[in-house]
Amino acid sequence: MLPIERQKHIRDLIQKKKTLKISELSEYLQVSEMTVYRDIKPLIEEGLIEKTFGGVSLVEKREGIDTTRCVYCQKPYHDKWAYRLFLPKDKVETACCAHCGLLRHRQLGDDVVQAICQDFFVHTTTSAPLTWFVMETSLNVTCCHPHVLPFAEREHAEKFVKGFGGHVYEFRKAMDVVYEKMRGGRSEPRCEHHVKN
Repeated sequence: MLPIERQKHIRDLIQKKKTLKISELSEYLQVSEMTVYRDIKPLIEEGLIEKTFGGVSLVEKREGIDTTRCVYCQKPYHDKWAYRLFLPKDKVETACCAHCGLLRHRQLGDDVVQAICQDFFVHTTTSAPLTWFVMETSLNVTCCHPHVLPFAEREHAEKFVKGFGGHVYEFRKAMDVVYEKMRGGRSEPRCEHHVKN
């Protein structure tokens, strides 16, 4: 079966089921999970589906909500920096970067079932609560300020800091630090791109 044919099958399945596991798609299409990841990439770029923890889900356009923009600051996001929050009833929110993701995670608190982000160094998906975050670095690479860079391995974060400066924080501390930095004496945090409704 050609990639275009597999993508058509994926389109049909996701429209019916709304969420699918990569392992299910692999078994159904009789291809490796790596092949499934290659097949879904154009569908993610198109905005039809989005990555979830271990699978994909249909991007449903909700009235008044643009699902291609950061849930926190409303800036368009790129998968390379995205921070995804998984909520009850298969709801997924996407923040443009770890900065906005940590702020939104703090807002939602215990409503967050799981959160994932991309490791800055090796570009793999990592569980946000198990991630180490670098702030106050001299390297400005992400979209929101202060920059927050996620690392799955503490050792990688510490080596990065040796070269580019900054501080390494575990998940809960990083959430508090970015909140306090954004608060800056105001009664509520504000992202430099944050659009208030």
